[in-house]
Amino acid sequence: MIRQEDSQALLVRAKQGDAAALGDLLTATHPYLRVLAKSMLDRRLQGKAAAEDLIQEAFLEAHRDFQSFRGDKLPEFLAWLRRILSNRASKLIRRYLGTKARDVRLERNMLQDLDRSSLCLASIAVVTEETPSRQAIENEQTLALAKAIEKLPNHYRDVIEMHQLQSLELAEVAEIMNRTHESVRKLWARGLVKLRSILKEME
Repeated sequence: MIRQEDSQALLVRAKQGDAAALGDLLTATHPYLRVLAKSMLDRRLQGKAAAEDLIQEAFLEAHRDFQSFRGDKLPEFLAWLRRILSNRASKLIRRYLGTKARDVRLERNMLQDLDRSSLCLASIAVVTEETPSRQAIENEQTLALAKAIEKLPNHYRDVIEMHQLQSLELAEVAEIMNRTHESVRKLWARGLVKLRSILKEME
């Protein structure tokens, strides 16, 4: 696993022109972008487009335009990637809706959705920490959390992504998953316990 401090070091090396470091850095952010892209596409396209395709397009653009990135901190880099992802997603949605004209409001709304999902992802740290800490959010543990979420069994991951990232009520999640409200509530609670266990294993 590439830890946050390792990702920061990769960013420094990438800014110095190390192409391999940039590749490793993008690889480290893949789970993070996958969680965000899947959440966004599930809300807007209902499975008509694959998150992986969107991520690959975003990575190609990030690799091509990295010299235009002016920040030097990991949170700034993640914000830059979210902007790229939102732009690629808005183009994808326009294609599915049959609209060629650029929609600035759509792009702004999608970026806000991604930023909100990123904060929700970080906030899961508070739920999974033995001792809730504001620092867990401020330290941008989103990369580790996204990696851990990817390791969850599908039913746990689906509940956490829908409830935590898409902000669906548990009753809505239950309807989508064709389960009772109580069974989904238990799945969510067990999923958080499992997520905590995975995070400890990754330390």
